[in-house]
Amino acid sequence: MLLKQLVFVSVSRNCHRKIKLAGSFQRFYCDKKKEVDFSEIPVERIRNFSIIAHVDHGKSTLADRLLEFTGAIKPNSGQNQVLDKLQVERERGITVKAQTASLLYQWNDEQYLLNLIDTPGHVDFSNEVSRSLLACQGVILLVDANDGVQAQTVANFYLAFGNDLVIIPVLNKIDLKNSNPDRVCKQLESLFDINPKEVLKISAKLGIGIEAVLERVITDLPAPSVNRTAPFRALLFDSSYDRYRGVLSMVYLTDGSLKIGDHIESCYSKKQYEVKMLSLLKPQEQQVDKLMAGQIGMVSCNMRSPQEAHIGDTLYLIGQTVEPLHGFTPIRPMVFAGVYPMDQSQHVTLRSAIEKLTLNDSAVTVEIDSSPALGQGWRLGFLGLLHLEVFSQRLQQEYGAEAILTAPSVIYKVKLKPTKQTFKDGTDIVCINNPALWPDTVKIEECFEPMVIGTIITPDKYLGPIMSLCMERRGVQKSAVNIDNERVMLQYDMPLCEIIVDFHDALKSLSSGYASFDYEDNGYTSSNLVKMNILLNGEAIEELSFIVHTSKAQTMGKQMALKLKDMIPRQMVNIAVQATVGGKVLARQDIKAYRKDVTQWLYGGDVTRRKKLLAQQAAGKKKMRMIANISVPRDTFINVLKR
Repeated sequence: MLLKQLVFVSVSRNCHRKIKLAGSFQRFYCDKKKEVDFSEIPVERIRNFSIIAHVDHGKSTLADRLLEFTGAIKPNSGQNQVLDKLQVERERGITVKAQTASLLYQWNDEQYLLNLIDTPGHVDFSNEVSRSLLACQGVILLVDANDGVQAQTVANFYLAFGNDLVIIPVLNKIDLKNSNPDRVCKQLESLFDINPKEVLKISAKLGIGIEAVLERVITDLPAPSVNRTAPFRALLFDSSYDRYRGVLSMVYLTDGSLKIGDHIESCYSKKQYEVKMLSLLKPQEQQVDKLMAGQIGMVSCNMRSPQEAHIGDTLYLIGQTVEPLHGFTPIRPMVFAGVYPMDQSQHVTLRSAIEKLTLNDSAVTVEIDSSPALGQGWRLGFLGLLHLEVFSQRLQQEYGAEAILTAPSVIYKVKLKPTKQTFKDGTDIVCINNPALWPDTVKIEECFEPMVIGTIITPDKYLGPIMSLCMERRGVQKSAVNIDNERVMLQYDMPLCEIIVDFHDALKSLSSGYASFDYEDNGYTSSNLVKMNILLNGEAIEELSFIVHTSKAQTMGKQMALKLKDMIPRQMVNIAVQATVGGKVLARQDIKAYRKDVTQWLYGGDVTRRKKLLAQQAAGKKKMRMIANISVPRDTFINVLKR
């Protein structure tokens, strides 16, 4: 009934304000355009902010409530995770892509423009968080009142703190039975020196305390530091691809204004474009005629090639001289995998899909690669294993591209022994992300593998098994801090190759799902690495080789030999599957040949006839083995190489 009790107050000649008596929802309409002119809102009443949190702490739910309380969407519409637009996000229940929404909110009889950016929470998508913070002046640090501070909470806090952003601490899920806000407030105070009195307590699911969050955003966050009288300048911090309009660029205007018909230029590519369309996301796309400094909008300018949209680029009007903005520093990929089409006839389709998808995800690096077994393909770099899985799933769901993904690997550095030949750049260290390119052992002086600092937050009753797991993965403990009476924060220096595949799953299994894990790059360290070759009847198969630490070479060799024995089909001759390191055989499995009873048609006679036939068969098999070409089906390579 309250939704029907509305009062219409005349604001201007052609515009009316529609206010709910309860004061929770406020929407604005115009008689003609049904929308308020965003360009008329002064800079002092603009707030740009992001929501950052650990996975499943309620970022998307809080974003839904903010959209409802500002009237951007209808309350109780039955639609959840409005800003999670990708199918993979709804299926997995996580945020993968940062999304923007421009909201209008009435406070103290004045209209405020709130530009909200909902960011992912998983460590593999920290690239999205870093880019989003460039367009913000503050963040909402969301913490689950039940789970408390998690590993990614710590990482996100210091990421925002390092960018000199205002941080608004908010506790979510206070309606849960097991929530303990006082305990979590003490964690925030001990870890981040946050005053418990400044922490807001809300329930995004029930809508409790949402108005207090909006009020803190308006009162605590500063207005963007921009100049609307200066020449136009904007930061390109995100992009997407539309099959009809080409590349759509998300920009944050720092100076001047931009209108349809203006001609702009890119600082990075020096290419020139004509602005065809300007839009705001509310969260649905709404076309506007003009964007002003301080706003976040979307620009369509007939940018057809995905390579032209460089994240961190500065856009300006043609004929003007401006200083490029401080752009985004790309995060270095940490996990690499080969991507090949299921059939070479699908190569062009897959290439087009990868180009368009990398436009939406600038953290992915692409290099052309080829394999005698799998054909032409690419070597892609990702921030983590979940990043790789989501990319593969989006390829299939959004573009219908079926692809083969090989097992993930990391990038190693190898220092070669001095030779007469010198490298062009004057160094003797090479970077290798493909085991097939690993140099001979006699040429290697020293090997280096990437290391990370892993942060684990766990209840203390799981401390023993988790420490054993980290030591098994060659981890070295750096610190252990008691967050409170029940939880401990551990930091380990660990090799990246030991955690990219199944470490997270093993950690969750040991801790019954209560432990959280986050990691950050920690450079390279010297390590005893070797290349393990797989031989079939003495012939090395480069596609099956991999890099392994010497302490685990024996175990890995046995596992691979057993796996190949089960997968490679039997032939007419015996097949010896061997795992070798530097010419030394560490494991061997034999695949028996098919047998044919050449004496089955004999019905009698002397035994010498039987011996003669068996001798002929033995000689034929020996000759066949010398000239036989072991045929390994493509499906076998796919099953062995894929994740």
